[in-house]
Amino acid sequence: GISGGRLCARLDPATSLSLILSDVVGDNLESIASGLTTADPTTFADAAEITRRYRIADRLPESVARVLADGVAGTIPDTPKPGDRSFDRVHNALIGTNALALDAARARAESLGYRTVVLTSQITGEAREVAKVLAGIARDTVRGRGIVERPCCVLAGGETTVTIRGNGTGGRNQEFALAMLGEMAENPDAYRGVSFLSGATDGNDGPTDAAGAFASPAVLSRAREEGLSIRDALDRNDSYRFFDAIGSLLRTGPTNTNVCDIQVVLIE
Repeated sequence: GISGGRLCARLDPATSLSLILSDVVGDNLESIASGLTTADPTTFADAAEITRRYRIADRLPESVARVLADGVAGTIPDTPKPGDRSFDRVHNALIGTNALALDAARARAESLGYRTVVLTSQITGEAREVAKVLAGIARDTVRGRGIVERPCCVLAGGETTVTIRGNGTGGRNQEFALAMLGEMAENPDAYRGVSFLSGATDGNDGPTDAAGAFASPAVLSRAREEGLSIRDALDRNDSYRFFDAIGSLLRTGPTNTNVCDIQVVLIE
């Protein structure tokens, strides 16, 4: 294999330069593309300890258990570690990250006349819970108590997760937007002038043809006109069908890149 820095061992003694696009929150080089050109601090012993800790060693496929045992015994080589000479002439350059995408989005928003703030490029957690945080920021801003004055653009990025409870269709960005719409539904006046977007930079959100979805008081009005239930759609994890029915999906097609997700809150 070539993961875990083993590509560099094969390239040695050549000098190499890797131009890296990060689809990992936090841009940890060891995690991007399985760390082809970075040292791997983990060991076979670490992996074996995890199987013991979670009591899954007896459930491993025989082939996996054999490789793990051979690795611990040292009969097959471990991945190269920090300080290995194979990394002496290795250069890694991050040329695409979520932070860079947010910087570009900020520049664009400012050119359109919005006061803009980037919250973070490292959002993680349950999509519908993170939506509550951004909803609170939007409400405060509408009331004149926000972190930036209107008209403004609040940006964030990272990758949330969704705990599947239903059998619907959607993705983390569509669920994020649906949860935001649910917050708006509780008090639409508190979100006057607010528009929200959550989108995947690769153009692919879950097993759908959408990159994400939009939420706003206008979107909420359309949903109510169609008799759609936000709570029901959230319970079924069916954000795709919900937004598709009211024309509020973001469809970009494949973008041929991936630097995680971006959330945009515009407040007029």
